[in-house]
Amino acid sequence: MTDPKKNETGPKLLSGGNPQIPKGEGNGPVAAYIAAMPEWKRDLGERLDALIVSAVPDVHKAVKWNQPFYGLEGDGWFLSFRCFTKYVQVQFFRGTSLDPVPPKASKHDEVRYLDIYEDDEPDEDRLRSWVEQAARLPGEKM
Repeated sequence: MTDPKKNETGPKLLSGGNPQIPKGEGNGPVAAYIAAMPEWKRDLGERLDALIVSAVPDVHKAVKWNQPFYGLEGDGWFLSFRCFTKYVQVQFFRGTSLDPVPPKASKHDEVRYLDIYEDDEPDEDRLRSWVEQAARLPGEKM
């Protein structure tokens, strides 16, 4: 019998299907996280990563707390994303400074979220604009 908490590529899936990937800096750990994203979420992760790299060519990547982080070297992080059971959540650390403000509030004052469900077709122009705006703001040190 197969373990439902294992992805076919190996990493354990935590609650909501979020891949458990060791923390690390650079593209390698982020690529491993995306490869381990279950089902339709993997394609979305690849699309998000490509959009972020296209919008911010000098982006710095890492995996921390079992999620990919994106930022600028020496300036901190501007966004991350993670898998939940029914959606992928994109987290903008200075989201209240974006125009328009992403739709979902957080318990943290400046953080805003965008939840993307399987049947959603994200507005890539708006997402690109948010990523570009976020990269110009002071990053979050973590």
